[in-house]
Amino acid sequence: MVWKPRVTVAVVAERQNRFLMVEENIQGAVRFNQPAGHLEDDESLVNAAVRECLEETAWQFKPEALIGVYRWRSAAQNDTYLRVTFCGSCINEDSQRPLDTGIIAAHWLTLEEIRSRADLMRSPLVIKSIEDYLDGRRYPLELLTDLEQDNSL
Repeated sequence: MVWKPRVTVAVVAERQNRFLMVEENIQGAVRFNQPAGHLEDDESLVNAAVRECLEETAWQFKPEALIGVYRWRSAAQNDTYLRVTFCGSCINEDSQRPLDTGIIAAHWLTLEEIRSRADLMRSPLVIKSIEDYLDGRRYPLELLTDLEQDNSL
């Protein structure tokens, strides 16, 4: 059997000292996360982040930089995640758009509000990526390269 990590993307968006967060129902438990989700086949990492943010929050995300690439192993799920986290701005909200299944609500929370819910975070990647963002970690989006599909193999 071939082992593969789960590739995910996440968004750190800040507005007026508040961060866009998703409150979600995960297997009957309420958890908080950044807008985040799995990379789909034939989708760039940047496009996946834009799509996930829209689907989970109804906000149009404009990526500006890469914060980091994180590897995390969930012992509870017996899975390894490779998470690519972007920062940028949210430019429009479609308040009539329904949110993804399992999403309770999108919130703009202060860092203190997020830290006070530390035990409700979906993973340790949530607070770590916000801290990296606040520490000024920014990498150009040009670091990521998508090649055209090639049928030669």
